[in-house]
Amino acid sequence: MTQLSPLTPAEVQDRLQAGHITLVDIREADEFAREHIEGAINMPFSDLEKGRLKISSDRDVVFHCRSGMRTQANCQALARHAGKAASVLGNGLEAWKRSGLPVATNRKAPLEISRQVQLAAGALVLLGATFALTINPAFMALSAFVGAGLMFAGLSGWCGLGILMSRAPWNRPAAR
Repeated sequence: MTQLSPLTPAEVQDRLQAGHITLVDIREADEFAREHIEGAINMPFSDLEKGRLKISSDRDVVFHCRSGMRTQANCQALARHAGKAASVLGNGLEAWKRSGLPVATNRKAPLEISRQVQLAAGALVLLGATFALTINPAFMALSAFVGAGLMFAGLSGWCGLGILMSRAPWNRPAAR
């Protein structure tokens, strides 16, 4: 398995400021919109894999995600997409922030879809359990339905609740 050479946040910052690297954030666009490293470009891994995006850089490429898990799990594919020397920001955006380095934050951007799904699913499970205890045991079916939906999403990669949340009014791009 190919390993991307890890860099510390300080090394990445120095190389980014010197213009020696292209910093590629592989998180989804909704994650990037809420918080990212200034100077990073957003190329979601899902779009790279589908061939929708191409990395064209005359500089070395450094990939990162939130915690480093996605970059490590996909290092072979990322190295293939880079086509040249590639590295990874060790432990991702979280390490960058722990080092006290600046991030561009937009608190007005909606929460990431995955977090919205977690909040909605958790609320529905809690509601089903509460109603089952206080009103009628049949409400436990709501909790079971949400649990089955989450298992299906995990097995198939298709999440109906995620699709529904992405179409919610607060997640639509503003009209220009």
